[in-house]
Amino acid sequence: MEITISNLDNIRESAREFINNIGSHKVFAFYGKMGAGKTTFIKAICEELGVDDVITSPTFAIINEYSGKDETIYHFDFYRIKKLEEVYDMGYEDYFYSGALCFIEWPELIEEVLPEDAVKVQITEKEDGTRAILF
Repeated sequence: MEITISNLDNIRESAREFINNIGSHKVFAFYGKMGAGKTTFIKAICEELGVDDVITSPTFAIINEYSGKDETIYHFDFYRIKKLEEVYDMGYEDYFYSGALCFIEWPELIEEVLPEDAVKVQITEKEDGTRAILF
């Protein structure tokens, strides 16, 4: 499926469309270049899921935990991971297989430990500034 974000004014609408189409999937791997809008889109999704906390990129913390209105949400940013052992040390299985929603930025750095059923989400910035979300 493809969703287009034409501007930040309609990002919440795009997030709702994403949520309405995720089915029973729980782990989402967000791919895209630096500045493509991964964190911004994940923030909009979390807001639509009822998260009241401040939603930021977990670049330094690696993981942020949020409480939505119906479930726990884990937001990962593996940009600063130097070696896969760091992911093992943090106990990634406890998160990825918890049944909670997991949104992962920079999954290409940990692909060998991603669950088989993780949904790949590609965010691409187009020449006109719109974003294409393909999953």
